[in-house]
Amino acid sequence: MKAKSIAILLTVHNRRDKTLKCLECLYRQLPLEGFTADIYLTDDGCTDGTSETVQEAFPNVHILSGDGNLYWNQGMRLAWDAAAKEKEYDYFLWLNDDTYIYPHTLRKALEASTETSGHALLVGATESETTHQCTYGLKNPHTGHRIIPNGTLQEGTDLNGNFVLVSKEIYQKLGNLDSHYHHARGDTDYGLRAKKKNIQILLLKEYVGSCERHPTLPKWCNPDFPFRQRWHALNHPTGMPLRELFYLEQKHYGWTRAVFHQLTTTLHCCFPKLWRKFKL
Repeated sequence: MKAKSIAILLTVHNRRDKTLKCLECLYRQLPLEGFTADIYLTDDGCTDGTSETVQEAFPNVHILSGDGNLYWNQGMRLAWDAAAKEKEYDYFLWLNDDTYIYPHTLRKALEASTETSGHALLVGATESETTHQCTYGLKNPHTGHRIIPNGTLQEGTDLNGNFVLVSKEIYQKLGNLDSHYHHARGDTDYGLRAKKKNIQILLLKEYVGSCERHPTLPKWCNPDFPFRQRWHALNHPTGMPLRELFYLEQKHYGWTRAVFHQLTTTLHCCFPKLWRKFKL
């Protein structure tokens, strides 16, 4: 039987040690019986020697170069494009470089895809290494809380892109990430596009690995910073860019919700103390 193929996609920027640890965890699971695996990594303008170190430690990684302005979504798009042009893969895996996957995670994810005949978008939940609380994954559409793995495939919404397995069948329906986003919201958009195509989004049965959350209050809504800095942070690719937010909301929910969230996000940025006081 011909081996199936998987392309593993990452985008990185100046997190050399984390990137190396991520790849070390990944390579411990390779080779995978019945599969060939190729890794495509976008180096988005790293200045800390990430590319050189990765090339020395893992010479088979396909390294793509960015100029530092790609961020997560555009960097992942570049890696995905390169993989799709190389050959027709059976699977694509999104993997964040601060996500350290557990032993056998890759095999279990692929087994779950076989279980669903490749018709479901599969998302992995991560946990904190210290507290063991769920950090990323899927949310319960009714409660809005993160879904805890329970040994079964659970349907959810609002996916995080830390660990997402996309089958060839789903890629043929949805294609790449949307080019309108720079950093965040590309993963959210992909999940919403899947829902529109009646594609199930399922959480894998077990935690796939560890990844710490970033609990710091975003600068754009932090009253400790002056307005000018908050406004700049709001519209920075890593903040809550109003154009991208409007595009997402209008695309999936309509003009009314898009305009409403433009106003509320702007108010949150302009008056963060009042926002927190009255919980607007």
